[in-house]
Amino acid sequence: MMSQPRLALGALAFGALAATHAQAMTFRLESLGGGCRGGCPMAIVAEGQITNSTPHEFLAFLRENAGNRDLRTVVFLNSEGGYVVASMELGQIFRRIGAATVVARLSPSSGRGGRFLSAHCLSACVYAFMGGRKRVAPQGSSLGIHRMFANQTTDAGIFGDGGAVVRRYDNGSMAAHLMAYSARMGVSSDLIRTAEHISSSTLHMVTSSEMARWNLASRVF
Repeated sequence: MMSQPRLALGALAFGALAATHAQAMTFRLESLGGGCRGGCPMAIVAEGQITNSTPHEFLAFLRENAGNRDLRTVVFLNSEGGYVVASMELGQIFRRIGAATVVARLSPSSGRGGRFLSAHCLSACVYAFMGGRKRVAPQGSSLGIHRMFANQTTDAGIFGDGGAVVRRYDNGSMAAHLMAYSARMGVSSDLIRTAEHISSSTLHMVTSSEMARWNLASRVF
């Protein structure tokens, strides 16, 4: 786990579109359906912002469901981002358990099983997604990247308004960690180079050709 850089760099970075009080990532099981008899195969649905506690919460979730014979190591992701180090740690857990990662929503199952819906994986979520041994972003779902940043509040103003909020950027150290991480995950470091040239106020939506060129994802299962 990448615990050493957390002290200095753990605050990098929230996704450009993530709300200040966005809900932290949660995990649940959903049936994959398919008209099966008896126990239907189950997948993991992960939705929300990746916080510093998310990797530990995911490990606890796995322990709680370790005895479920119907559980498949497939993780459906829908997230606007979160903390970079925590996202890499989550991705490393995905890789250790041999999970496939899919950018899609799996709606609560009905009598016919779950339904696959479009989703997004933005900013730091992409680094968690990288951990999948198989990575899929179906047509209609999106991956978005941009430069890392952390919000930092200056001293309170004379009216006690909390001061100004400014963005603090990586000095290159975290980008180097990300490049090493992406190489271990089998993803081209060109993704990191591209992301670091995208303004943190916007998002670059990864195209299908970039997914293939960077070995990031397939559009089909």
